[in-house]
Amino acid sequence: MSTEAPNSLGTYLRDRRTRLDPATFGLSGSRRRTPGLRREEVASRANISPTWYTWLEQGRGGAPSADVLDRIAKGLMLTEPEREHIYILGLGRLPEARYQPVDGITPRLQRVLDGMVLSPAIIKTAMWDVVGWNRAAAVLLTDYSKLPREGRNILRLMFGSDHVRARNADFDSIACFVVGAFRADVARAGASTSAEVIKLVMELSRLSPEFEALWQDNDVVAHGEGVKRIHHPDAGLLAMEFSSFAVEGRRELGMIIYNPATPDDAERLQMLLDECRS
Repeated sequence: MSTEAPNSLGTYLRDRRTRLDPATFGLSGSRRRTPGLRREEVASRANISPTWYTWLEQGRGGAPSADVLDRIAKGLMLTEPEREHIYILGLGRLPEARYQPVDGITPRLQRVLDGMVLSPAIIKTAMWDVVGWNRAAAVLLTDYSKLPREGRNILRLMFGSDHVRARNADFDSIACFVVGAFRADVARAGASTSAEVIKLVMELSRLSPEFEALWQDNDVVAHGEGVKRIHHPDAGLLAMEFSSFAVEGRRELGMIIYNPATPDDAERLQMLLDECRS
């Protein structure tokens, strides 16, 4: 029985290589003893030494660098989840985040939101732009469909709208939480030094001394869970528990779901939704 450690990275690379069609790359498929690309062809596409690539498949030569893994991922035409997988196999960690601006969500994800009839829910980006919401969120929080795209940013709404400020019963604590969570989100998304984030922070700092002071505090918080108390002109003061979730396969997106904290809050929210439907 062999006592050697399994070569998980090499096995995976070999499997991906053999699944590629040589014709896709303008290569002849004749006289090939095995399916897929040859090792030297993958090495050429990845711009690395054929010997080094062969060693990786054989489990020799030590751990590859992040740059080599990125080149191999490109050479093998790996998807983003597959790229993350070879990082885990080769380096024991995920790759550094690549910030990708988001304009919207898929219809399937929108159906998930719409299925939560009594739970206001939104999907936001690392920049805290709201890109998805359900009817309950539009009724209780903000009807984002009536706002221009740049106006759907939660930070802009909190620090630039007297109406939104008045709706938050515990504005100071909520504002502190939002700024700290925003800082954590952009760092996790690899966007801390992006032009978009720098521009937004500068804009908010000019707009609100409160934001500027909170940003200068450098606090970082996790989303987690909590309770938000919302003043609604028709339903009164509603206590809503909130929970935050990552969107699997979309590290740049996060989902926040609100649920009534008490049966009374649930009853008044239901009445509010019924009134808005009629």
